[in-house]
Amino acid sequence: MKRLVSWLMSGVLLASLLFGLVMAPTAQAADLSNVADEKIAERGDKVDLNNCSVRRFQAFPGMYPTLAGKIVLGGPYNSVDDLFNLDLTDRQKELVEKYKNNFTVTPASIALNEGFDRINDGQYR
Repeated sequence: MKRLVSWLMSGVLLASLLFGLVMAPTAQAADLSNVADEKIAERGDKVDLNNCSVRRFQAFPGMYPTLAGKIVLGGPYNSVDDLFNLDLTDRQKELVEKYKNNFTVTPASIALNEGFDRINDGQYR
């Protein structure tokens, strides 16, 4: 009888462990998002001027690193057109105009800015 109870308890324990391993990731997936994930979803495929580092501007020829540094340090912005209020050369203004549809502005987030070096974020080629 003791052996039968032991086998049943082992089966219940194994079944609950397997159920937990299979069901837990799907049930908790919504709980794993954070502020940074929400900001990334909010900006879509555009560069968020208030919450990015200069590295995000590498995709736009002529903007990295000089103009990108001016943009990052010149924020926060209320709209993309606020970029034209910066002290820019004529060539830099042309570049901003050329690429401005690739930018967006969302409210600055402490999760993406505080304690995070937006000029040198430690990512190297």
